[in-house]
Amino acid sequence: MLKRETIKTLFDAILQQTHGKRVRQIVIAVGEIAEIRPAEAQALWQELAANTPLERAQLQFRLIPAEVQCMACFKKYRPASGEIRCPNCGSFGAKILSGEEFHVEHIETEE
Repeated sequence: MLKRETIKTLFDAILQQTHGKRVRQIVIAVGEIAEIRPAEAQALWQELAANTPLERAQLQFRLIPAEVQCMACFKKYRPASGEIRCPNCGSFGAKILSGEEFHVEHIETEE
């Protein structure tokens, strides 16, 4: 349900920001470890956008790589899929620096 609410909030904000103009393209930055995946966002978007000025908007997603920092040795690294252990010291404690993002980067409207 949180995913739907997140997409709905984003949808409403774009609709308000574009003042009812038809939208051609929307670029969304999505983190590699974000809870919302592009395919899920696309499906929810199509459902919400039906019969609105955003109906024909092309969604594009820019993937932001995950990066974490070990809290033991402070090394920054990109975690392997499903692996959170620090490759430098073997510690499991890490702070997420990037990869959880989900936000609009660009909106292109029709003139």
